[in-house]
Amino acid sequence: FVLIDTPGQIEVFTWSASGTIISEALASTFSTVVVYVMDTSRSTNPVTFMSNMLYACSILYKTRLPFIVIMNKIDIVDHSFAVEWMKDFETFQDALNQETTFASNLTRSMSLVLDEFYSQLRVVGVSAVDGTGMDGFLQQVADAAAEYETEYRPHYERLRQDLAEAEMKKKEEQLEQLRRDMGDVAMDSSHVHANVDEQRDVEEGPSALILTRGIIDEEDEEVDSDTDDLDHQKAEEQSEEPAFRRYLEQRKRKNYTTTTNE
Repeated sequence: FVLIDTPGQIEVFTWSASGTIISEALASTFSTVVVYVMDTSRSTNPVTFMSNMLYACSILYKTRLPFIVIMNKIDIVDHSFAVEWMKDFETFQDALNQETTFASNLTRSMSLVLDEFYSQLRVVGVSAVDGTGMDGFLQQVADAAAEYETEYRPHYERLRQDLAEAEMKKKEEQLEQLRRDMGDVAMDSSHVHANVDEQRDVEEGPSALILTRGIIDEEDEEVDSDTDDLDHQKAEEQSEEPAFRRYLEQRKRKNYTTTTNE
């Protein structure tokens, strides 16, 4: 056996999210039995006894697992009185009649409801000090484990199968949604590329002219530069020719005047 000791406060484990997760995880894999340990020496009062029975009842219906109530410390107080209270309603009412508090009136009303709970409850008295009743406790555990295999395991198998199917269905829905999203994205991207190509073909002329404005090819630049040099030289020659003629005429007149004087 594997013994797991949980916190004693019922609200800390049984009715908490972590307690539910742990108990269901164990019950879905192993033969799981819930054991409620009750202090017999502190349950001689009928109101306290009823409080323990209410705790046990709430744990049973919360966990939905085979359940055993252990009445500990029978080396101090024998647990036969508690067993008698559970089996004989009149005996328990006689014990309650000795109580005059409001809690006793509430306990009297609740005891009528718990008759069915008592009839299906496994109860064993033990002593942790001297080991009394341990053989009976182990027998109760074996019987509860057999009950788990026949009545509780099929229920948890169905729960686990339903959970697996739900997760698989959720994954398939997410995958299908992803495929639809990816298909829309691929269609949009191809449409965008087609529009870009069409726009590029239509706007290539003006846009190319704008982008290449002022840029001259090297061959054109060389031809243009040579033409510019020839034009400049020809212009210079044309502007220098009249001045040179005038210089020559002046030179001839000067030489002629000098010869005549001689």
